[in-house]
Amino acid sequence: MAFTSAAASTPSTAAPLTSTTGAVSSHVNSPIIATGDWTKNLVQLAKTAELKKHALTLQLHTAHIVSAHASLDTKRKAIQDLKEQKNKLESERNRLLNALREVNEHRDQADLLEAGLTKECTDLEAKINVLADGDYAIAKRDVDRLRQELGQPPLPSLRQTLEEKGTTYLKDRLKAGEKRPSEGSAEPQPGKRPRGRPRGSKNKKTVTATNIQAPIASSSAAT
Repeated sequence: MAFTSAAASTPSTAAPLTSTTGAVSSHVNSPIIATGDWTKNLVQLAKTAELKKHALTLQLHTAHIVSAHASLDTKRKAIQDLKEQKNKLESERNRLLNALREVNEHRDQADLLEAGLTKECTDLEAKINVLADGDYAIAKRDVDRLRQELGQPPLPSLRQTLEEKGTTYLKDRLKAGEKRPSEGSAEPQPGKRPRGRPRGSKNKKTVTATNIQAPIASSSAAT
């Protein structure tokens, strides 16, 4: 009677094992179905990759813009420096133009003075020639004739007289030029000191003497 109950219980325990094995085999052979969260992740990954691509492009363009902006600042500074230099050159140009205008005015004045002096020289030369060939020649001839009759030598010619005058004039100029440096180089002798005298006393005496001499000179000129 005990064997009968054991045999009856064995089929009841075997039945669950068979059902478990069939469930495992059916789970292994079934296809994988994507859930909704996984699809969102794929879309997110795709957008992230596209974002990185556009971000790299944006960084490249930004770098180009920054470089171009730096070059633009440099060129603007160079333009400002050139404008300042141009202003300086313009000021210098105006100064030189004004100086050139003044030089031209002085040159025109010098040309006028030269023309006037040249005309005066021409007039004087013509006057000299007229006198030398006219009245002077007649008077010189008469004087030489009378001196010859009196046994005296003739007077030197006009050319010789002018040459002697020119030589004398040059000698006087040279003497005057030599005297000026010698007068300027004269120095007071060392060791001698002026005697003590109140300041202004000598000047007062000089002024008084000048005031006294002035009426005397004026009275003598009037007489």
